[in-house]
Amino acid sequence: MNIQSKPPVVPNDLSSFWMPFTANRQFKQDPRLFVSAKDMHYATPDGRQVMDGTAGLWCVNAGHARPRIVEAVQQQIATLDFAPTFNMGHPLAFETANRLAAIAPEGINRVFFTNSGSESVDTALKIALAYHRAIGKSERVRLIGRERGYHGVGFGGMSVGGIAANRKAFGTMLPGVDHIRHTHDLARNAFSRGQPEHGVEFADDLERVITLHDASTIAAVIVEPMAGSTGVLIPPKGYLERLRAICDKHGILLIFDEVITGFGRLGAPFAADYFGVTPDIIVTAKGVSNGVIPMGAVFVKDAIVEAFMQGPAEQIEFFHGYTYSAHPVACAAALATLDTYQEEDLFARAAALAPYWQDALHNGLKDCPHVIDIRNLGLVGAVELDPIPGAPTKRAYKAFTDAFKAGLLIRVTGDIIALSPPLIISKSQIDELIDTLRKVLLTA
Repeated sequence: MNIQSKPPVVPNDLSSFWMPFTANRQFKQDPRLFVSAKDMHYATPDGRQVMDGTAGLWCVNAGHARPRIVEAVQQQIATLDFAPTFNMGHPLAFETANRLAAIAPEGINRVFFTNSGSESVDTALKIALAYHRAIGKSERVRLIGRERGYHGVGFGGMSVGGIAANRKAFGTMLPGVDHIRHTHDLARNAFSRGQPEHGVEFADDLERVITLHDASTIAAVIVEPMAGSTGVLIPPKGYLERLRAICDKHGILLIFDEVITGFGRLGAPFAADYFGVTPDIIVTAKGVSNGVIPMGAVFVKDAIVEAFMQGPAEQIEFFHGYTYSAHPVACAAALATLDTYQEEDLFARAAALAPYWQDALHNGLKDCPHVIDIRNLGLVGAVELDPIPGAPTKRAYKAFTDAFKAGLLIRVTGDIIALSPPLIISKSQIDELIDTLRKVLLTA
């Protein structure tokens, strides 16, 4: 398979680009570059094919260089390259919002556009705070996150997030933020298939935090339904249902960060659908445009938005937004992405493949050296490795670099390997992915 259409451009000086979330010095000594992509594979400058085991960065759900999306972006740039959405508009913005609302859980019909998951999180937090002020409960200013949660890199997202390495270099976070405990319980739940049996009681830690601060001061709780960037932590059975009940009991908004789980990753439009638990706000990005153009979307319950629609009609109701909110080219990419999902029934395809994916992960990798846990849900998987004494993260990082050399892109966080292939993956490609990773782990 040749996925290079023209000679690649390979830079001969890597010094200027300060790379994000990267060991820059190590990378630039031995760079890993991609120059093109198609469907399930990337191509390197030397023409090697690398299977995409991570959907890019959890975002290329429909696979790479899909014709409908490429054509839509090309046409849109030539038609309307930019239009402001501050007191102006363009038709694609409203059409995209309508199409997204049509697949959202019942009662969530309003969409606020952003350009990334980080912006979506900070937008959702601001909506929650402003909503309580709009309904006369301005004392509700506290935000509750969760340990090991990842909610992007804005100060709001870092504050409610719970990954120490993402916070420690940046000083004081937002005030009025607390955290409940994470759901990982390796002792009781190792090698669970799907949702773990144990841990529903971890949701009760929210009651402890509420008692500490008093419910009347808390605006919102934000969690990832399935925690992704921290290493794929699957919610125990009944956990999300209990969180929803506690929030309802105390009048607290529940926010689901679905930047990773949105748009088919679990075999349903959203994790809210998969788990049957409807939050008040859903945070998305990544898969909304298949990663082609930066875009995010915050889904908000109708009742929340209606609370803002007071006062003179000519008055701005919510003083927030981005220059590129509902960018025309991003909207074109999103609409074509939604068409691709629908025409190829990719959400249902992911649901149908999930059992095969589960068996392949557990049966193919459980007996590999140093594997202490395997977790899965939908088309997501994680393999947790026993850390090298005195050298945490080293074992998984070696697996990452070895996998790249073997023709497979994986993602690692700490000593956990995360997998999230495009939803177009076939059973034979699942077998190939697992076989390649197995060979890597046998030498880890």
